[in-house]
Amino acid sequence: MSNQLNKSSEGLFGFLGENPNTDEFIKGIWKDNPVFVQVLGMCPVLAVSNTAENALAMGLATAFVLMMSNILVSSLRHFIPKQVRIASYILIIATFVTITDYAIQAISVELHKSLGAFISLIVVNCLILSRAEAFASKNNIGRSALDAMGMGLGFVFALLCLGAVREILGNGSIFGMAIFPDRFQEWIVMILPAGGFFTLALWLFLFNWVKQKKAKL
Repeated sequence: MSNQLNKSSEGLFGFLGENPNTDEFIKGIWKDNPVFVQVLGMCPVLAVSNTAENALAMGLATAFVLMMSNILVSSLRHFIPKQVRIASYILIIATFVTITDYAIQAISVELHKSLGAFISLIVVNCLILSRAEAFASKNNIGRSALDAMGMGLGFVFALLCLGAVREILGNGSIFGMAIFPDRFQEWIVMILPAGGFFTLALWLFLFNWVKQKKAKL
């Protein structure tokens, strides 16, 4: 029985690499969060985070594209010539963005209309291209998948933080469900473009304050 467990763990570790490290996953959620630390992908972060539903949908769509492109880039890293690597990465990313676009349209036409052109703009999201170039092209499939999962969840987390605050204050609801009485006065500015900047600034302040307090402990 113990031999079978050892073989199973060796197989799992072999997939992840010689030194499987969960830091590749955790860093994307907190330490190197793509929005609150690296400040990447600001276009969708500010544009579609006016509701929690839109924020979650865009976050999951980006995370899916990031995961699949990281895995494929890592799989083909020894076959893609250096001279055309960026063009190849963009082609891979565009393929998964097209799949995501059609999938969202099939699931909900209303959601597809709400996200609009920002689904297609995932192709030029600097978060995805940077992870392909800086990480997936230099690491095995396991580590690339962990990196993509962490960064993707970190992006979803950041968008949800913005979307939830903006919808609660701007519409008095969360995921379309009212949470305040009828007399609540909505802050219309929060669902306007300016509200995105205000909310992002507050979250950046809070995130950095927590990190500094944690570093002093």
